[in-house]
Amino acid sequence: MNRPTDIQVVARAADFAARRHTHQRRKGEAAEPYFNHLAHVAAVLADAGADANLVAAGYLHDTIEDQEVTHAELVEAFGLDVADLVAHVTDDKSLPKARRKRLQVEHAPHLPPRAQMLKMADKISNLSALISSPPADWSAQRRTEYFEWAREVIEGCRSAHAGLAGMFDELYVRRGHQDRV
Repeated sequence: MNRPTDIQVVARAADFAARRHTHQRRKGEAAEPYFNHLAHVAAVLADAGADANLVAAGYLHDTIEDQEVTHAELVEAFGLDVADLVAHVTDDKSLPKARRKRLQVEHAPHLPPRAQMLKMADKISNLSALISSPPADWSAQRRTEYFEWAREVIEGCRSAHAGLAGMFDELYVRRGHQDRV
C-alpha cells in the first residue's frame, strides 16, 4: 500500500474524528458540535505552520480520552507519529479531575515540542470557546480559574512556538477586558 499523501492524512483524520465525536457537544451555551473544537484546533495548528501529522493529531487529540479509541487503533489508521502525539496530550480519565489538571501543568514542559504545540492549540481553542460561548453553569470565578490554569499549562509549552504563545496571550488579555465590561 502506498503511503498516504499529507492531504489524505488530514482528510482521513477529520473524517475519523467527525465519526467518533458525532453525538458529542461542547459545554458552552450554544452547545456546538464537538467537532467544531477539533476543526479549530487543527486550523490553529495549520495556520501555525504545523506538518500534516500534527494537524491530523489536532483533529484526533481527544479520541483516546473521550471516545475509547486506543493508541493501537490510531497507529493502525494514522501511524505511530500521529498516535504518539495524541497520546502525549491525553489525560488519564481514571484519575480525579484535579489530579489530571495538575499533571497537565507538570507534564507540559516535558512534552516533545510538537506535542506542546498541540497542547497550546487545544488551550487556544478552549479559551476562544469560553469567551464566545461559556457554559451557562460556569460562574465568572470558574471561568477565571480555567484561564489561570490554562496559563500555567501554557507556561510550560510557550517555547515550542512563539506564535501560538502569542495567540494564547491575546486571548488571555481579551478575557480580562471582557470580565471588566
